[in-house]
Amino acid sequence: MIVRALLVLLMAPVLAAGTIGVQAQQLLDWSPDEIRAIGQHGPWPPPTARDPSNRVSGTPAGIALGEHLFDEPRLSGDGRMSCASCHQAGREWSDGLARARGTVELDRRTPSLWNIGYLHWFGWDGAGDSLWAQTIRPLLDPREMNGGPTRVAELLRGDAALACGYERAFGSQPGTDDERLLVDAAKALAAFQATLVSPRTPFDEFRDALVDGDGDRASRYPLAAQRGLRLFIGDANCNLCHLGPRFTSGEFGDIGIPFFVRPGEVDPGRLGGLQRLSVSPFNLLGKYNDDATGSSTRRVRHVKRQHSNFGEFRVPGLRQVGRAGPYMHNGSLATLEDVVRHYSEVSPDRLHSDGTPLVRPLGLAQQQSADLVAFLRSLDAEPPSRSVPASLCP
Repeated sequence: MIVRALLVLLMAPVLAAGTIGVQAQQLLDWSPDEIRAIGQHGPWPPPTARDPSNRVSGTPAGIALGEHLFDEPRLSGDGRMSCASCHQAGREWSDGLARARGTVELDRRTPSLWNIGYLHWFGWDGAGDSLWAQTIRPLLDPREMNGGPTRVAELLRGDAALACGYERAFGSQPGTDDERLLVDAAKALAAFQATLVSPRTPFDEFRDALVDGDGDRASRYPLAAQRGLRLFIGDANCNLCHLGPRFTSGEFGDIGIPFFVRPGEVDPGRLGGLQRLSVSPFNLLGKYNDDATGSSTRRVRHVKRQHSNFGEFRVPGLRQVGRAGPYMHNGSLATLEDVVRHYSEVSPDRLHSDGTPLVRPLGLAQQQSADLVAFLRSLDAEPPSRSVPASLCP
């Protein structure tokens, strides 16, 4: 027993050194420039988003009303479809389909609502310049909810709980102006949607540890994900478009996805979205903008349609990306592996804008592709279960 104890004591430093060595091998040698680049993808979560064009944005009463309306099928013409029908909490606030059901959009998929409150342009083509304006579109569209101003207004006036919730949120009882009530319902819905912030992920733990200089904590991040991250911020240059804490610029780009929807029909993307935005009575230049300072109208006043906008689509955020397939605006790629393969093999001849090319064929080796997928999956986390909405007027 004494000999065994002595051997354990003698071997302890060796074992400790071996453990330290193994841990050290789990952390790549990150340069100061790389650490700065990684640091720009956080911290997470960011400060709460507040929309100055929406007077109930960020208010508890507005959020509560919006959450109830989000689950309300009576907003639709046939009383069977709610916002939650397509934006499902259990499917990353999307529907998991390659093509949205009944949508007027040209064979586009339902985008996730995660972190949507931080955007400035909405929809795949940016036809909405506010979240509440974008929310109006499916409420009215005959191929989606087909509700109409009168339908929405009668529900707010006729349902006692919703009328009470409206009064709490907006400070008055629902009035007689149906279009105003439609806009207010959309603003409450937007207030709720802006609360949908994705959870912290393994990447966030790594990012914070690396920025803090905590090598031991950073070394817990898988080596494959580290290699993929180095590729993401380095040779692949993915963070040119997928930048910042949300991993998106929120702007638009052409990435070589075919724009033919069916023979004789194309999806013009951002070019068509800007046209729709310019004629919308609900854009930020209209009478329903609550921003008295006018600051929210600046980007809309100065944006112009250009031919280079043809075939451009909004750059999606990458948080929860591994859980939210299929991918691309038209759901044409089924898996993350397919997405990485697309960027590895994309042909410059497929880029149909006349602007500055944003992508080039990466020519990734098999291991590089696997590493990049490993990094992207580290942007996923299990979200908390959605709780039952509280009563509007207890």
